[in-house]
Amino acid sequence: MVQIYKIAPRMLWDEAVAQGVFRGAPVDLADGFIHFSDAAQARETAAKHFAGQTDLVLIAFDDKSLGPKLIWEPSRGGVLFPHLYDVLPVTKAVWVRDLPLGDDGVHIFPDLDQ
Repeated sequence: MVQIYKIAPRMLWDEAVAQGVFRGAPVDLADGFIHFSDAAQARETAAKHFAGQTDLVLIAFDDKSLGPKLIWEPSRGGVLFPHLYDVLPVTKAVWVRDLPLGDDGVHIFPDLDQ
């Protein structure tokens, strides 16, 4: 089991909680799968795709709990990233935490399972 992470705007996650499933952010819907990062990838994902954005949440999941539709596939430079080819039941979240911006404009992460 590996812990994986989804970064999402708080409003989008709150809507998912109300519906019981997360269908994906616009980039996920466009790509046909929900993007995740592992602990080593999460900070780079935040810097690359969420730079300067506020009101984000970091949601942790156990990869094995997402079943066979979670596939680790090559992305940035051939590194494997977890992609979910399904909707995401919000009850699968292990935890949800704020992902605030520091004074330097970089997101402040909690300690992640590495």
